[in-house]
Amino acid sequence: MNDPIKGAVRGRAPAPLSVLDTALAGRGISAADSLAGSIALARLADQRGFTRYWVTEHHSMPGVSASSPAVLLARLTAHTTRLRLGAGGVMLPNHPPLVVAEQYGLLQALAPGRIDLGLGRAPGTNPATADALRRGSSADDFPRQVLELLHFLDDGFPDQHPYRDRVYAVPGPGQDRENDVARTAGRPPVWLLGSSGYSAQLAAHLGLPFAFAAQFSPDGVAPALQLYRDRFTPSEALAEPYALVSVSVMAADDETEAQRQTRSYAHAMMRMLQGKSFLLPTPDEAESYPYAHAERQVLDHWTSSVLHGTPEQVTALLDQLHERARPDEIMFGSVGHTPQALLRSTELLADAYAMPSAPR
Repeated sequence: MNDPIKGAVRGRAPAPLSVLDTALAGRGISAADSLAGSIALARLADQRGFTRYWVTEHHSMPGVSASSPAVLLARLTAHTTRLRLGAGGVMLPNHPPLVVAEQYGLLQALAPGRIDLGLGRAPGTNPATADALRRGSSADDFPRQVLELLHFLDDGFPDQHPYRDRVYAVPGPGQDRENDVARTAGRPPVWLLGSSGYSAQLAAHLGLPFAFAAQFSPDGVAPALQLYRDRFTPSEALAEPYALVSVSVMAADDETEAQRQTRSYAHAMMRMLQGKSFLLPTPDEAESYPYAHAERQVLDHWTSSVLHGTPEQVTALLDQLHERARPDEIMFGSVGHTPQALLRSTELLADAYAMPSAPR
């Protein structure tokens, strides 16, 4: 098995490649249809040799079905055999650390050595929904929550701590010790996610791998990765810095279709910035919408944030991203209106990079 942090040996791609899935559900598409698309996408990623398959956490968004990464990942463990599965990520202030430790300990028991746990501090939703989720918890408390989660995963609370030898994350090392069995699996690798220097510095301080969301801050990727590497402190989890960059893409058989699918996503982002729900219209609806000048500027901004076009055009842009920031791994999430478009985008990029198909 490959190192749980480092990606697989690459072929023609500039770095190991992974997939980010938001379980997008455009207008007219049910949650069942979008989640069936996620299963098909994970199977494709497993067969074509991608390194990881991470799912996101979002709430109160009609265009997204992935509100609970742990539940979706549990299903995906039964449909994959090689792929590392993980959260990209768990928005930790939304959850008690003990619950997260138990969920990902359970996933690690279901698929030993194949689970990643990415942690973010954003709410993954609008302020009202964040209030309903967090009930007083704050992103300002993120570092303390991360440390508490690590203690639960390691069964490593210090002496005199009120949880020591009294509160166990089950499954986990405390359960194994109490049941007098060998440690069944190490803790899932914990990653910190972010789109600024804050998480880069925290990941470096804790000696954890770092995933930068370039889809939200394309100009910040190189400075954040340099900051992470400059300040990295080796830990038991990681001897050397390891940085992943995620980005939104849409590859299609022709430029026109790639542009149409991308604008459906960009329209949803425009709606969200207007305080409306994140809803992906059909490409035809997006094309016929009467945009005001300010709306057109927002639409163009989010369209340009997606690396879109033919497979050759998208891979050229991914290569440029690698040349600019030198990430150890690239994770891309296809965005568009239909599950079929997302699947086709991923398939086209796997073909463009000559990723081999594993036997079924």
